[in-house]
Amino acid sequence: MYFCAAIVCRFILPQTTADRLIKKSVEAFILGIEIYNKPTIKYRVEGFSFFICNAWELMLKARLISSEGPDSIFYPNNPDRTITLENCIQKIFTNKKDPLRLNLEKIIELRNTSTHYVTEDYEMIFAPLFQACIFNFIDKMSLFHNIDVTDYISQNFITLAFRSDDLDPSLIRAKYSSDTADKLLKTKKELESLSQENNPSFSIEINHNFYITKKAEGADATVRIAADGETPVKIIKEQKDPSNTHKYSRNTSLVEIHNVIEREKIPFSYHDPYKKEVRTVFTTGDFQLFLDFYDLKQNPRYTFKHVIGGNPQYSYSHSIITFIVDEIRKDPTNIIKNIKNEIKKRNKKKR
Repeated sequence: MYFCAAIVCRFILPQTTADRLIKKSVEAFILGIEIYNKPTIKYRVEGFSFFICNAWELMLKARLISSEGPDSIFYPNNPDRTITLENCIQKIFTNKKDPLRLNLEKIIELRNTSTHYVTEDYEMIFAPLFQACIFNFIDKMSLFHNIDVTDYISQNFITLAFRSDDLDPSLIRAKYSSDTADKLLKTKKELESLSQENNPSFSIEINHNFYITKKAEGADATVRIAADGETPVKIIKEQKDPSNTHKYSRNTSLVEIHNVIEREKIPFSYHDPYKKEVRTVFTTGDFQLFLDFYDLKQNPRYTFKHVIGGNPQYSYSHSIITFIVDEIRKDPTNIIKNIKNEIKKRNKKKR
């Protein structure tokens, strides 16, 4: 199924064209998320891919107009037609191996795929790419146009709700025609390979985890562990591939935390009593403070421990970034000082 971008005629390009494109871009972005997260809509994958591509195209064209002028979004040999999203990507993201560019190109392929091949099971293999695409869009909208998309849609709603079942090849072949099954399984294998090779700008697996607790007042939701219960559940003790669920290193976690702080203009700071200076950058030491104080290294939701020989190495999920930023928001100018004071109190009690 192919979708044509709206044509912007040269003679109606006022000085505010970039602003108008940005406004429409944000609207398309929000529409994509709303369609995807609405449980009654079956057209989730196709609808999201169309609107997220539209959002990127409008945003990148606004970027080209601002940086290169109005003529940059038109074909030189056809001044009445604007360039495609693919052209915009090639102009702005010139590195062909850039995970962000690869992510967009794969979603464009999905948007352009015949409806004959788009099935409900595409959601399970494309959702991690969709989630990364959302974060990439927010980051570039802030970088290119100094606009915080979370001013228009709450941070709580930018995480997609998606099915995370594994695709069983035998069930897929039983469910679909030979052509459709081959296409789906081939796409799954290709995207899994690319996910292994690239950083979180290409794909992010978001997990909704449930933990057993006897304290009902501390629970976000309750279920019955019974086959005949209103909401029956099974206890599953299976760790998914950490290369998908915990893709962040310490350094990439720091980069993501810094990006959110900067994008949302969170007034993070710490007054160092020894150096007698105020810093506004979230450091490796700050990250370690959070790990120690909240015992995050022991929580599989946030951290995965890789043991190679006798040297443990750690990787982190996107949930740890969200958690740390949420804590910083509560008291951005005192959070580090308060954590250090609490750690000192704990250490005194242990003596």
